[in-house]
Amino acid sequence: MRLFVAVFPPPEAVGHLAAVVDSLAVSRAHARVTPTERWHLTLAFLGEVPDESAGPATLALSAVDGPVGELRIRGGGKFGHGRSTVLWAGIEGDVDGLTRVGRAVRRELRARRLHPDDKRFAPHLTIARPGDRIGHPELAGDLATLHDYTGPTWPVTELVLVRSLLGPHPSYTPLAHHPL
Repeated sequence: MRLFVAVFPPPEAVGHLAAVVDSLAVSRAHARVTPTERWHLTLAFLGEVPDESAGPATLALSAVDGPVGELRIRGGGKFGHGRSTVLWAGIEGDVDGLTRVGRAVRRELRARRLHPDDKRFAPHLTIARPGDRIGHPELAGDLATLHDYTGPTWPVTELVLVRSLLGPHPSYTPLAHHPL
């Protein structure tokens, strides 16, 4: 199974950003916009692990303490270019607290002989993968809109262990919730 640990923004924050994303050229061009139920902040990515890893991963979450202060979705940009372009929305607020919790999650996972990736933590929500489906002027307009975006603040209340299934219709299944 493929696992990761994440924080999901609450419905109010997701809805606020979704209204803006719906107005973007990537949405009108039917580019690969990430469904809102999959918008999340990845704290630790485990990748493919044996099914029996879910138990130790759940225990790792239960050993992590919060709190994390409030966050807000603000700004945005793009990673990559051409077919590998990814549009993202940024995060501000208690990013230091979120980073601290992410480090604790990784430490606890490693203590249980699980091996999260070592990517540098850059909190963001992946909102679309437009590839070559829209032109440069439209993409520039989307980037300007994302850059100027500021959403409502929200508290981080839980960590979620998630199983992800890839394929033509990717899906996420929460396996464990841990309150902060």
